[in-house]
Amino acid sequence: MNTTVDVPRGLAGVVVTETELGDVRGREGFYHYRQYSAVELAESRTFEDVWHLMVRGALPADFAERAAFAAEIAPLRRLPAEVCDALPALARATALSGPLAGLRTALSLLGASAGFRPVYDLAPERRAADALTACAAVPTLLTALHRLGQGLEPVDPREDLPYAANYLYMLTGQEPDPVKARAVEQYLISTIDHGFNASTFTARVIASTGADVAACLTGAIGALSGPLHGGAPSRALDTLDAIGTADQIDAWIRDRVLSGDRIMGFGHPVYRTEDPRSRMLRDIARRFGGPLVDFAVEVERHVEAILAELKPGRELHTNVEFYAGVVMELCGLPREMFTPTFCAARVVGWSANILEQAADSKIIRPAARYTGPTPPQPVPALR
Repeated sequence: MNTTVDVPRGLAGVVVTETELGDVRGREGFYHYRQYSAVELAESRTFEDVWHLMVRGALPADFAERAAFAAEIAPLRRLPAEVCDALPALARATALSGPLAGLRTALSLLGASAGFRPVYDLAPERRAADALTACAAVPTLLTALHRLGQGLEPVDPREDLPYAANYLYMLTGQEPDPVKARAVEQYLISTIDHGFNASTFTARVIASTGADVAACLTGAIGALSGPLHGGAPSRALDTLDAIGTADQIDAWIRDRVLSGDRIMGFGHPVYRTEDPRSRMLRDIARRFGGPLVDFAVEVERHVEAILAELKPGRELHTNVEFYAGVVMELCGLPREMFTPTFCAARVVGWSANILEQAADSKIIRPAARYTGPTPPQPVPALR
């Protein structure tokens, strides 16, 4: 007999599975990857180390294990010839929608080209190999699509560079500045995973059907592209541009809040304290310094004061998007690449969730309450 249970809209707070990958403790302003603070990992480890933690279950134990994992994934950055051949046409077709839209098709093509098969049919080792292949290729696909869209030739990946530095190199074609590469790396680490957000849940739903890794990741990318999820970093920076100068902050913010508009870069559905990712990125931004950082800090101060005044009792602080936009701008990333850069990190978290879900063959199949006209009614004849 089928039974249904009423739950909050959007499944807010509903536990749908168990995971060993991490969690978000919103009331404490804390989140973790496995047993480690995600922020502490971003401050002390490399992206490859945390990737190893997520998909292999532990941090590299020593420099030799770190080097072995880096050597394993670096060659996977290169794309098959048939995928490379398709990228110019794909870049033209997605000229108006951008690299993230192109990535959905490119990653699907990569999976087909590489012979990805349904995870349901694969041994754990083969699933993990497909996940590594897809993750390693994402930065190459994104940067190639972006450069082709700008009328530039793609830049081949370098195996001697770490993940973040190689990403910047492929994006700009120039030797990456170590300080900027490290800032981007810390941002990437901080956004690898973040609980059962919309894109992660989407990836797991698809994985629960037994579909292949590329199908799971393509669905997750579609969820990430929404402005209420991963599409906000550039919009938060657009807010700073719209305000313009310090003397316009109060009037601009008050007008938006009183009109019921959302202030992009502020508030989070889980955190009831300051977003720990925002705190870390603010510190990174301050190390760069400059007018943009000073203005962002001033806007943050004014917005929080105005929100406290007009929305008393609600804890509304900057979220990860606010200072992520500032840091990426300072590191020279074009705004149209902000959300794709987020994707280049989150793909590792998605893949870890896909592998975990694939180990459980139970399909995720919730119910919906029908609210349409009362059935059954007679089917009307044509007149």
